[in-house]
Amino acid sequence: MAPSSYDGSSLFNFVVRDGNGVKGMVDLGLSKVPEPYIQPPKERIDKEKATRHEQAPIDFSRLNGPDHDEVFKEIVTAAETLGFFQLVNHGVPVDLLESLKDAAHKFFGQPSEKKAVYRKDVSPSPLVKYGTSFVPEKEKALEWKDYISMGYTSDAEALEQWPKECREVVLEYLKTSMNMVKKLLEILMGNLGAELDDSKIDALIGMKMVNMNFYPTCPNPDLTVGVGRHSDMGTLTILLQDGIGGLYVKVAEEIDNIGKQGEWVEIPPIPGALVINIGDALQILSNGRYKSAEHRVRTTSTKSRVSIPIFTAPKPTEKIAPLPQVVEKDGMAYYKEFVFADYMKNFFGNAHDGKKSLDFAQINSA
Repeated sequence: MAPSSYDGSSLFNFVVRDGNGVKGMVDLGLSKVPEPYIQPPKERIDKEKATRHEQAPIDFSRLNGPDHDEVFKEIVTAAETLGFFQLVNHGVPVDLLESLKDAAHKFFGQPSEKKAVYRKDVSPSPLVKYGTSFVPEKEKALEWKDYISMGYTSDAEALEQWPKECREVVLEYLKTSMNMVKKLLEILMGNLGAELDDSKIDALIGMKMVNMNFYPTCPNPDLTVGVGRHSDMGTLTILLQDGIGGLYVKVAEEIDNIGKQGEWVEIPPIPGALVINIGDALQILSNGRYKSAEHRVRTTSTKSRVSIPIFTAPKPTEKIAPLPQVVEKDGMAYYKEFVFADYMKNFFGNAHDGKKSLDFAQINSA
């Protein structure tokens, strides 16, 4: 029986509980979008109304030459406005990025039962989780996405516990990206007047996780979303997207040559580039100067899409609060101090809903 004719609960069991995912459902044959995946009209992504982000990527190699100050300023400006930018010549080999995309297709191309062994409640490793959507039990409409999530503790544990189809290339991606991440943090925190040593960097990005996301072809992309509106909870996210596109970012305040407040801007794929976005933790540390980017993903009817983000975040035990030197300049703190584990619990306990996760840390001015 085609899954579009399943009732809601049997479809949910097939996709979520049994671990078949959206891909398993699509592989059975779909002529229309099943009801649980149809988004309310206000959450659908109107491709025609979005503009394209046409700004050139930032050439990261220019940081080491006479253009250092200009590149510094480009990165800071992007963090203060859209919260998203693209980097080329970032130090991660382009052939490694191609291998990553191949590894993602290889992993998700396996039979469902091979992937389902990593489901949340049965995974042989606490570091690895295979799932679908975001918090399917709490969502009014499900997201058209499957994913494998790999938490990092050490090289040895990654090579032992991450899925064999992708662990070596994913670990290489993570390790070769860290030099870039540290340089970006030095720029962004230095701009706020904070000096960073190794222990402070570790406090900001001590938790690292790599996801491989898979967005199967969809019979009607206009009715669905690959990922709903949200900002990332951590410090910085590094994203490899393939050539298909579908990533949209919301303009928080009007930005010259980019868009008006409230508009959605598509971040087009650029060969060899990595997409960088600011997370909630960095918005809080900067007392709101840097903007965690609200973003979402559209589905496609032509070809399955993959994306591979690295999420960097403070360790769960870290206390997070706006930097004192920024608060002194601003005259007040806009966010309270909290233990990051509490923020994580709030973030993962709710369905995607724009930047609502930041309410947890906000100090009410009333």
